[in-house]
Amino acid sequence: QVQLVESGGGLVQAGGSLRLSCAASGLTFSTYSMGWFRQAPGKEREFVAGIRWTGVYTNYADSVKGRFTISRNNAENTVYLQMSGLKLEDTAVYICAARSGGLQIEYATYDYWGQGTQVTVSS
Repeated sequence: QVQLVESGGGLVQAGGSLRLSCAASGLTFSTYSMGWFRQAPGKEREFVAGIRWTGVYTNYADSVKGRFTISRNNAENTVYLQMSGLKLEDTAVYICAARSGGLQIEYATYDYWGQGTQVTVSS
């Protein structure tokens, strides 16, 4: 059974930083591309960042470029999202996802999803 478990969310002031983690089990992690998505109340789920299985190729939503960094440790079956310069509009539930293929920004193309971790940015 595949499980993706996010952690690291919380309450942070604007301008602050957080590091999210997503621990994967039940799949050959090194063969899956990983993505981070987020969903704010009343809004559509949106792509944040993705990383290919090798860790060499990454892509980011324009709204987070230069502030967020995605990385992975295939030996530990974990993907990370380092977030800095947080803004009020970054408040959302952050969800990690896995897909057996290349990078994609469309969430419908992902095979597995975590439950999410809440990130709240305050002024």
